[in-house]
Amino acid sequence: MSPIKLLIIDDELDFRESIALYLQDAGFVVLEASNGREGLDLFDHDRPDIVFTDLHMPVMDGFEFIAELAGKSPATPIIVISGIGHVKEVTRAMRLGARDYLVKPILDMDDLKLVIMKAFRENSLIKEIDSLKDKLLSGDLRHQEAFSLIKTQNQDMIALMKYLEAIAITSEPVLITGETGTGKELLAEAVHKVSERKGDFIAVNISGLDDQMFSDTLFGHVKGAFSSAEHHREGLLAQAAGGSIFLDEIGDLHETSQVKLLRLLQERKYYQLGADIPKKTDARIIAATNRDLRQMVNSGTFRADLYYRLFTHQITIPPLRDRKGDIPLLLDCFIHEAANTLGKKPPTYPPELLSYLAAYDFPGNVRELMAMVFDAVARHTHGVLAIDSFRKAIGFEISTKTAINDMAKCTIMLHNGDVERMPTLDEAETVLIGQAMDLANGNQGVAATLLGISRNALNKKINRRKARSHMV
Repeated sequence: MSPIKLLIIDDELDFRESIALYLQDAGFVVLEASNGREGLDLFDHDRPDIVFTDLHMPVMDGFEFIAELAGKSPATPIIVISGIGHVKEVTRAMRLGARDYLVKPILDMDDLKLVIMKAFRENSLIKEIDSLKDKLLSGDLRHQEAFSLIKTQNQDMIALMKYLEAIAITSEPVLITGETGTGKELLAEAVHKVSERKGDFIAVNISGLDDQMFSDTLFGHVKGAFSSAEHHREGLLAQAAGGSIFLDEIGDLHETSQVKLLRLLQERKYYQLGADIPKKTDARIIAATNRDLRQMVNSGTFRADLYYRLFTHQITIPPLRDRKGDIPLLLDCFIHEAANTLGKKPPTYPPELLSYLAAYDFPGNVRELMAMVFDAVARHTHGVLAIDSFRKAIGFEISTKTAINDMAKCTIMLHNGDVERMPTLDEAETVLIGQAMDLANGNQGVAATLLGISRNALNKKINRRKARSHMV
C-alpha cells in the first residue's frame, strides 16, 4: 500500500516544519504550504489524502481555502489546526466542510496520528462505497421478496434497491432522503430484511420530540429518574437489540439530541435517563428525512460531524413525478389493495385515467396516489371506476398549473432574432391546446379537463384549426 500523503498549510514556519518532520519520521509523505492559495496549487498537482490547515493566513485564509476545496473535492478530509478559544471559528470551518479539528499547540503527537488514521479510514470507506455503487448497479436483485412492497420498473429505483441490498450486511448507519410520501420507511424495512438480522425492526418518528422525550423514547429511564418515573423502563433501542431501529424525520432532531445520537453511532453506547452506567447496543441505525441536511449543516442547524457519520450509506428516493412509468403498476396495486380492504371486487378503470394521472405532479408522491385510489374505490358502486374523485382532487391544480407553465413556454417560443414579443390570443390558444394534448397522450377528454373546457368545445377548436390549416 502506498504511504498516506498529507498536506499541511500554516504560515508559521517553525510549527509547520516540526509537524512535518514528525510525520515524515512516522512514514507519511508530507507536503507544505504557507497559505491557502499555495495549498490549492499543491492539492491540484499532488492530490494528498488528507489536508491540515490553519485558519488565519495571508493571501488566502483557511475559511476561503476550506470552502473552495470542499466544493472541488468534497470527499477529501480537511482538518483544522486552531488556537485555543476559537470555538466560533472552528464551528464556521466545520460548516464550510472541515471534517475535524486539532488545538494548537499539539502536545501529544500520538493524538495527531490517531486523527490521521481515523480520517483515512473514513475516507477509504467512502471511496469503497462509491466504487460499490458503480459496480453493483448491474444484475438482478437477489432478495426480491424483501422489496416486494415496492412496486417499480423505474431504473433509478431499481438501482437504489440493488445498492441497499449490497450494503445491508454492514453495520454502518443508513441515511434515506426523499420527499414526503416516497416510501422511505418501506426501503428502511427492506434493508432490515435483507440484512437477515435476528432482532426486530423498530420504527419511531422523532419529529416534535424534545431532548428528554427523545432520550426516554430511545434509551429509557431508571426508576426515580424524574418525578413521574415510578418504574424502570427500557427504551426502543433495547427492543431493537440484534435488529434495526428506524429514526424518521432525523432532520427535526433537537441539537442536544444530535450530540447523543452522534455518541451512540461512534461508541455504540448510551445512558438511560438517571443512570450512570452505559449500556451497549448492536442495533443498526437507519435514518430518514425529507429535508436537505447539507443545507442545514451550512446554516448551523444540523451538526456536521453527525451528518458525515450518517453519510456513509446514503440514498435519495426520486419523487413520483420523475418516475411516472410506475403509475400503472401502483394504480393496479392500490386498486386491488383497497378492494380487498373494503371487501369489494377490484374494479377496472378507464384508459383515460392513466393519462389524467400522468399529467399531475403528485406533491404527496406515492402516498397521495394511494389515498386517491382508496377514496375512489370506497365511492365505487358498479361498472368502471369513476374518475370524478380524481378530478376533484387534482383537476383544478393541473389546469391552473398547466396554463401558467404553457403561457410561459409560448412567450419564450416567440423570439425572432433579438426581438421578443407577447403572443396573440390565437397563438397562445394553439400552444395551450398542443401542450394539453401532449400531456393527455392525445386523449381529448383529459386535455379538455386540463384546459378547463368541455370536450365538445375542445373538439370544435381542434377541427376549426385543422380546417384553417387546409385552407392555407
